[in-house]
Amino acid sequence: MQAAYVLHQHDWSESSLIVDLFTRESGRIAVAAKGAKRPYSQLRAVLLPLQRINVSLSKPAKIDGGDVQTLQTLRSAEWGGGATMPAGAALFSGYYLNELLLKLLARHDPHPQLFDAYADALTHLAEGDTALRAFELKLLAELGLLPDLSVVTTTQTAIDPARRYQLSPESGVIPPTGDASLPGALLIQLQAALLHGSPAALRQACAAAPQGLKTTLRGLLHYHLGHQPLRTRALMVDVQNLLDT
Repeated sequence: MQAAYVLHQHDWSESSLIVDLFTRESGRIAVAAKGAKRPYSQLRAVLLPLQRINVSLSKPAKIDGGDVQTLQTLRSAEWGGGATMPAGAALFSGYYLNELLLKLLARHDPHPQLFDAYADALTHLAEGDTALRAFELKLLAELGLLPDLSVVTTTQTAIDPARRYQLSPESGVIPPTGDASLPGALLIQLQAALLHGSPAALRQACAAAPQGLKTTLRGLLHYHLGHQPLRTRALMVDVQNLLDT
């Protein structure tokens, strides 16, 4: 058995599903959940998003030519305990995290620390946006898309805590060229928290400049997503506009 979360699922046949899982040991994988749509299937009540589960999988099967078939079969799944399903805005935030993982993580590329960060983020979504910012930072760092925040990338000189800097997707940490900039002291604190590995420390650092960090990380993610719009983000905006009216 290995720990996992359901990121997405879609129909495979009249009675079965293809389920995208984020596992601690194997990273993001697709599995066949045979019979999961049947009324009496034990899997129906377990394969829920944003809930920690423990899964047992078949071994990858070999097909003609000796190649390994990447689609494994889900043998069993059981609830892994932990937090209950988030509600309201936190639910949208959870789906947003899932969409980031689906679009940025390659299959079969394990990231155990990112898995732990995701699990931690789910338990703190109701507390505000700091959990989102902390996970976005951890995701970018794990994928090698975040520069060292304690030095100016172009000169490799130490960040001055009294100055402001811009985080560019192409150039890294640079002197500001526009309005979207962050305090040097904040960048140093964020880098220290990332190196320490404490989710709580990273959330605390993110709380120092929530709006500025949100704008900066949104730009970074938009760039690395190939400028693809995120459906969950658009839905969140639409819902908020509806509530405002």
